[in-house]
Amino acid sequence: MATTTHDAGHGAADAAHGSSGMPQLDFSTYGNQIFWLLVTLVVIYLILSRVALPRIAGILNERQGTITNDLAAAEDLKAKAVEAENAYNKALADARSEAQRIVAETRAEIQVGVDEAIAKADAEIAAKAEESEKAIAEIRATALDNVKIVASDTASALVAALGGKDDTDTIAAAVAKRTEV
Repeated sequence: MATTTHDAGHGAADAAHGSSGMPQLDFSTYGNQIFWLLVTLVVIYLILSRVALPRIAGILNERQGTITNDLAAAEDLKAKAVEAENAYNKALADARSEAQRIVAETRAEIQVGVDEAIAKADAEIAAKAEESEKAIAEIRATALDNVKIVASDTASALVAALGGKDDTDTIAAAVAKRTEV
């Protein structure tokens, strides 16, 4: 029931001051409130314009400078990277051409060695073939002599077996006539 009853002393104090609600809504203090509002806004404006905004502008300028410097450094690094890549590609091409040159020289040296070995082998083969031809000629000559001897002996034996007189000169002439090549 305390909520329904009003304190009589408290109501009398409000009537003496002339306000019956919030002091901000009291028209008699509006001039004073507007003055202090303007003073506060001016102070806030001065603080922001003289202290806070220059600091923020400085930070933004510093960040912009840092970004600009970083972009310039990135462009420089990109240019250096392109130069390095070009130098790498040139060095790689030079190395490949040098390798091709070395391969060509090595092939030429190997070919010279192969040609020398082939020439040496051909000379050895020719020498062995010549020796073989001589050996074959000797064998052929010996075989022909042996055939003449065997033919003469066989003819002498046949003539003697048939009862004839064996004439070595006649038999040798007949064998020589038949064995001529």
